[in-house]
Amino acid sequence: MRAVVIHAEKDLRVEQTTAPELGPRDVRVRMEAGGICGSDLHYYLHGGFGTIRVREPLILGHEIAGRVEAVGEEVSRVKPGDRVAVNPSRACGHCRYCQMGLQQHCTDMLFYGSAMRFPHVQGGFRDVLVVEERQAVKVAPGVTAAQAAFAEPLSVCLHAAKRAGSLLGKRVLVTGAGPIGALTVVAAKAAGAAEIVATDVVDGPLPVARRMGATAAINVAAEPERLKEEYGAEKGAFDVMFEASGNQHALTGAFDVVRSGGTIVQIGNGGQFTLPMNVVVAKEFDLRGSFRFHEEFDWAVAMIGSGAIDLMPLLTATIPVDRAVEAFDLAADKSKAIKVQLDFA
Repeated sequence: MRAVVIHAEKDLRVEQTTAPELGPRDVRVRMEAGGICGSDLHYYLHGGFGTIRVREPLILGHEIAGRVEAVGEEVSRVKPGDRVAVNPSRACGHCRYCQMGLQQHCTDMLFYGSAMRFPHVQGGFRDVLVVEERQAVKVAPGVTAAQAAFAEPLSVCLHAAKRAGSLLGKRVLVTGAGPIGALTVVAAKAAGAAEIVATDVVDGPLPVARRMGATAAINVAAEPERLKEEYGAEKGAFDVMFEASGNQHALTGAFDVVRSGGTIVQIGNGGQFTLPMNVVVAKEFDLRGSFRFHEEFDWAVAMIGSGAIDLMPLLTATIPVDRAVEAFDLAADKSKAIKVQLDFA
């Protein structure tokens, strides 16, 4: 079967590989759609991120959905023919964090398409994937594979919204209007935010952020003073800020518009930041990290299946897996693409 394999920086290949054997509690999924994530792009463009480097050939991909092809003899949750979103997170269930209900911090986590451990955890950009039964989450009738593949990034944003606490009636700022930023808008709106302002440094994603529910969208590169002029009075207007770009300047540049005592949730992973701690202290910011998800994956599948949200405006293009390099190059061009998916048909 085909698999999308990164060997080193800008060395991406579509290669042949084999599927593992099907165990009694396993599900074999014939892949249909796979979304290219920011971490996939880091592996492609830079050979890794931060101190994490590709040290052996790695099958990429964790935003994945497909059809159940076969199930083990002890599987009861899904059956052949069901369309499923695949949860790429496989926590051990036994460590102290799993026992505390913090499975995203599992000390023995297996997360698809990740070089964080060695040997690497191979990902889902392949024709056939064998997963544990708990990872195969059945989607509602009528949900397409393209829609189902948004479950993983949406779950990241639902977890970030949960980290923020109650958003009911709150004024919210989202910096970075790419896929995670736009989906954070969706999550904040679903949680009852009264006002949601999205920002970016290019125009391309801003209309999509509006379609996702942002009440305003601002290009802070073209209008660098607008955010402060409109939202900087009385030490800041926003109750909650979600930083989704992973850019230090996006974070610190918005400190003037987050009110004293406000909450800042950092989603984007940009490596080392330098912060003006005098401002953090003086304004008593509550700065919180947000990492992956757990139960939010099932929430995301349910939200998509409910029909209450339409995520398809985020999908820029669907490209056959045999043209994976072309797909990755397009996904890396933020002036042209928001979300690019691979088609495994």
